[in-house]
Amino acid sequence: MTLKNNTRDFDPEIVTDFREKMSYGTYLDLPVLLAAQNPVSVPEHHDELLFIIQHQTTELWLKLMLHELRAAIEALRQDQLAPALKGIARVKHIQRTLTEQWSVLATLTPTEYAQFRHFLGNSSGFQSYQYRAVEFALGNKNRRMLTVFEADAPAHALLTDMLEAPSLYDEFLRYLHRAGFDIPAAIRGRDVTEAWTFHPKLVHTFRGIYENASQNWAAYEACEELVDLEDNFQLWRFRHLKTVQRIIGMKHGTGGSSGAAFLQKALELTFFPELFAVRTEIGA
Repeated sequence: MTLKNNTRDFDPEIVTDFREKMSYGTYLDLPVLLAAQNPVSVPEHHDELLFIIQHQTTELWLKLMLHELRAAIEALRQDQLAPALKGIARVKHIQRTLTEQWSVLATLTPTEYAQFRHFLGNSSGFQSYQYRAVEFALGNKNRRMLTVFEADAPAHALLTDMLEAPSLYDEFLRYLHRAGFDIPAAIRGRDVTEAWTFHPKLVHTFRGIYENASQNWAAYEACEELVDLEDNFQLWRFRHLKTVQRIIGMKHGTGGSSGAAFLQKALELTFFPELFAVRTEIGA
């Protein structure tokens, strides 16, 4: 078919009158969403809009990631592995989107950023409570982080709840125990407000799962999904580090951190260390 004048006609049933109907903009609350970008630089710098939208879209994706992780944790609690893995699969796609998104911010040059950075005051991505909640959901608990959010009651309450709740890994290990795998009682009953630390005894359990994958396929598949999750998170952290280095070099962060040096340390944090340690044992 050839379009006349490079213009397509409306289909007869396309709705055009929204005076009494739900529209796309109404459903998404676009007037509020699109009015939420408020540059603070004076005079307003062209590139500040990029900086704001980059971080706002990250927060939206983090909101969905947290939504999916909490649902996956609850599914594991109820021994519903398939829905949990479906949620984790969605989180993995979100992670890839967030990682690729750094390439947009990386178009901001040091000179451009320097022209409005000082207007940000002490605001910093370090203060993202949703990011901390995601870390807590995955097991990187740190009670001291709560002090950053004492002035924000809802954020403080959310993080307190996430701190005191079992992580995704905690619930996965409890699921494995109920499925007949050897998960020591001390691990199942650990203080879930503490950051996860390496437990050598779990490596033996995971080795049995991996070396007998066909007999333990559900557990084997779940282990690999968790490995993907941590891999993706570390790639995001690394891309964050390299983007920061590209834009501000080794300057301190606006929130008072050491900047790139502080982000470098995050690469040493782990979520599921036994699932990586077992790779050294398999076939040895």
